[in-house]
Amino acid sequence: MPETAKPGSTITREKLAELLNQDLEREYQAIIAYVNYSQVLKGAAYMNVAAELQVHAGEELAHALKISYWVDMYGGMPAVKPREVKTSDKAKDMLRYDLENEKETIRNYRRRVKQADELNEFALSEDLREILRDEQDHLNSLATALGIDTPDPGIAD
Repeated sequence: MPETAKPGSTITREKLAELLNQDLEREYQAIIAYVNYSQVLKGAAYMNVAAELQVHAGEELAHALKISYWVDMYGGMPAVKPREVKTSDKAKDMLRYDLENEKETIRNYRRRVKQADELNEFALSEDLREILRDEQDHLNSLATALGIDTPDPGIAD
């Protein structure tokens, strides 16, 4: 597959596959965290939150499948290990961990969209934008559950 990067770009398909694999590790982390947290959150105040986290787990699995597809398309081997999953016996701590993970994920996917665009990989860009829509929804849900304003995650360097 020929490189189609715009002049002055430093991103290659090989590098993009490496970065997408890091994203894939974060998706695995999110799947595990959402499955775990959805089952261990207790109390009436968290019943709806726990149900929402189950939905998020399924969405994160769909993201992982899309990202692994692209890693393979660019000649990489999709990652098989998640990033570390933090746990706690305190519901608010678990929700804060998720909030921080979603912020990191959004920052990185925003950067990935720009990198895909630099390579004129517009189909990947569109998949990433769909994933970003879900991740932003997750961030909003977590912020609401924590009773805070939705933070602006920024963009990765």
